[in-house]
Formats: sequence, structure tokens, C-alpha cells
Amino acid sequence: MKKAKYYYNKHSLRYEKINVPASKRLFRILGFLTTSFVFALLILIVSSYYFDSPEEKELKRELSKMKLEYELMDKRLAQMDQVLDGLQERDDNIYRVIFEAEPISKNVRTAGYGGVNKYRDLKNYENGALMSDIANKLDKIGKQIYIQSKSYDEVAELIKNKEVMLASIPAIQPVSNKNLTRFASGYGYRIHPIYKTRKMHFGADFTAPTGTDIYCTGNGVVAKVSSSRRGFGNHVLVDHGFGYETLYAHMSKIEVKKGQKVNRGDVLGKVGNTGTSTAPHLHYEVRKNGRRIDPINFFYNDLKPEEYELMIEIAAANNQSFD
Repeated sequence: MKKAKYYYNKHSLRYEKINVPASKRLFRILGFLTTSFVFALLILIVSSYYFDSPEEKELKRELSKMKLEYELMDKRLAQMDQVLDGLQERDDNIYRVIFEAEPISKNVRTAGYGGVNKYRDLKNYENGALMSDIANKLDKIGKQIYIQSKSYDEVAELIKNKEVMLASIPAIQPVSNKNLTRFASGYGYRIHPIYKTRKMHFGADFTAPTGTDIYCTGNGVVAKVSSSRRGFGNHVLVDHGFGYETLYAHMSKIEVKKGQKVNRGDVLGKVGNTGTSTAPHLHYEVRKNGRRIDPINFFYNDLKPEEYELMIEIAAANNQSFD
């Protein structure tokens, strides 16, 4: 039972019962409830700010574990990148060198990166920088693996064609040259026989009597047959495939036709003194992908090691060419 409250009335000199109106009592109750609600809300806010709920604690544990997994993934990607670098290095400097293939340029291996930031949405997350970095690395490694896979497919085809390639690459001297007495002038700057000035000599000169056989140095197809009183004179160009071509100049007689298939050792014609030539000889050139290179690097197939070293010494002599 609710206790009654009294107050002392100075006018009547007696205690009188306090009668509180219902509206005032209701206001007090509402005020108490409001104050309690506000305090409860403040306590809830403070506790939620400083103290995690069980669900929040579980989420934070999961986020921490996910961050750790991302960091471990980042380390594994770095290891994969190192392994891939090694594969690319061996591909360019070993496999492709062996099979006479051009290395894959760095621009091709790294194509498709940069430009619009595909990972900008990830950066809105707490660990967005780490996530976008890993996503970028995954894309980069995926592209490089694809290019490397295509490269290995190409190398596999080169392996299948290795026997054909070895038979096609120029590998013998174009004239019979016992004791190396017919090798007269090598590749490099030489004294021009007519102008008597230093001029680049892009082939090798073999002196021989007119009518001496000229041999094809590798399997291929006759790409050009030409007769002229100037320059190379009567000459033949053989396409060996794989980027290789050989030129045989100043011939007295041509014994092949354009489009004819020829094998290493076949006679293409005879040594002569046609065109810009000062004596009977064969001017011989080797070309790779349209660029003229030193023929002496392709005489290994019919020379002993000591003979090859001697020929290198002869080729290095700064003498006069014959054309």
C-alpha cells in the first residue's frame, strides 16, 4: 500500500495530506522513464564503443585471420614471381638461343598492365591497399604464365623441327678448301680492290680457278637467280628457312633455277669473275632475318677445331677484298 505524504500547514497549525494531481504524477513518471532511457542509451553507446560484442569479436578474429592469409598469399606470389622470372630467363637465353629463335621482348611479357585502375573499389575497404596489390599481382602473373605457356608451345614446335633446322642452317664452306688456301678475305672493313679505300665487306671471298664447283651450304629453295655485268654479277640467293639466306656471287655459270629445292652439298654453279670482281673468286654471304652476318660462324661442320681457329685468324687479317 502506498504511503501517504503530509506537510505542516502554518495557517491551520496542523499536518495535512498532500494530494498530487494525476497529471503531475504522470509527468514525473514520464520524466523518470525518459531519464532512465537516456542514461541506458549512453551506457549502451559507451559500452559498444569500448567493449566489443561477441559477434564483433568473432568478426574481428575473422578479419585478422583474413589479413594474415592475404599477407601469406602476398609472400607466395613473390616466390612464384621469382620462379617465373627464372623460367623466362632460361626461355630467352637458353632454349630460344639453342633453337635460333628471337627472345620475347619485355614489352610483350608485361603488356596489358597500367591504365585505368581496375582495383579502385577494393581501396574502400580497411585493407584495400593490400587486397588491390594482390589482385594486381595475380593478374600480372596470370598474363605472364599464359605468355610463357605459348612460348613453350613454340619451343616444342622448334624441337620437332630441330632436325630440319640443323640440315637447313648454312654449315659448310661453299667451295672445296683443303688446307684453307682458298680463303682470301673475311667479313669486316677491307681495302676495296678498285677504290683502294676502307669499305665494309659483308661476306667472305674464296679464290678458286674459274669453273670450280660452288656448293650449297644448307638445305633450302633457290629464291633468286640473276645475271649482271655489275655488282654481284651472276649470282644465286638460297632461302634456307628459319630466317637464313645465303648469297653466291660472281659465278661463271649457274646450274639451278628459281624455285628449285636444293640440299647441302648440291652444286649451284661455277666460280667466275663476273660483275664487280678483280679475279676469279666466290663472294659468299650469310643473312639472318635480312641482316648480313659473318659467314665464318657457319663453317664448323666441315672443319676440325684447329682448322677453324686458323680460319678465324685468316679472316681477321686486314687485307684487300676481291670485290
